[in-house]
Amino acid sequence: MNNLQSTLLSGVILSLISTSALASDFVFKIQSSDPSGDKNFKVQQEWAERVEKMSNGRIDIKLLPVGSVVKHTETLGAIKMGIIDGHITATSYFSGQDPAFGLIGNMVGAWSETTQLLQYMNYGGGNELMTELYAPYGVKFVGASTTGVESFVSKIPLNGVDDLKGLKLRAPEGLVQLVFAAAGASPVNLPGSEVFTGLSKGVIDAADYTVFSTNQKNGLNDIATHPVQPGFHSLPLIDISVSQKKWDKLPMDLQEIFTVSVRDLSYDMTTQLKIADQAAIKIAEANPNITIHDWSAEERKKFRSIAQGQWKKYSERSKNAQKVYKSVTTFLAENGLL
Repeated sequence: MNNLQSTLLSGVILSLISTSALASDFVFKIQSSDPSGDKNFKVQQEWAERVEKMSNGRIDIKLLPVGSVVKHTETLGAIKMGIIDGHITATSYFSGQDPAFGLIGNMVGAWSETTQLLQYMNYGGGNELMTELYAPYGVKFVGASTTGVESFVSKIPLNGVDDLKGLKLRAPEGLVQLVFAAAGASPVNLPGSEVFTGLSKGVIDAADYTVFSTNQKNGLNDIATHPVQPGFHSLPLIDISVSQKKWDKLPMDLQEIFTVSVRDLSYDMTTQLKIADQAAIKIAEANPNITIHDWSAEERKKFRSIAQGQWKKYSERSKNAQKVYKSVTTFLAENGLL
């Protein structure tokens, strides 16, 4: 082998070693807040595969279902500690660490459709606010998504706010419970995994759970035969975030691929879930035992009025929550949504 060949071979070997080292730096272990069987998780898996293709294999996302490494409420701290590299989750799960996360994660009654929330996040200051809120945790907020305005399952007919009075319903801790309590309901603290059993055994008569298609698939509408659809209360912020240290190691082109891919994920997730909801509604409508209730604009306005009072009270729990309250209500007012 002559000197030129030897030099070229050495260069190739060094290049391979360098590429291998870089590739290992770009592996992201990301935990989802969804179980592997849910449609949400399948959409997220498709996103992870697209990112790998778009980056020509330089980014490898290993997507893990809920609870694989830590509890769904612990992923923010786990990213900071380097236990996982990122999460796709409902931001409101971290309301125990700062009420601001509960407020921006699910400002009950604020949003009537997915486009409103995503417009606020991408163009109304929401992304910048999340970046600021996550910075102390060493977490890089990449982008926002959501699901759909969640349906409401009930064993008894619900046609308006007055029907909520005295209703035993499942609702997550925090702002959601406060709003329903202010409306006269009796919120019960149950994990999502126990909603079906709770309804079956009469522990609860209704539940704030998730979108119509998932409720239908899980059989909730068969035992709680008076669902409210479209929903009137909950539209959760789903955030896609990673370790700031891992993010900083990415070259600019891969950061851009990551960012743009998350925007695509949000469109894909909301669209696929909407299609699934429409199909599930047709199935439910064909079932003589299920009656779908659609609240009037007047009743939805009543509920929002109750919720607005709780937004204000909840925002007083922290300085960051006050920032969220001011940011979201300003956006709503400026866009005729308040």
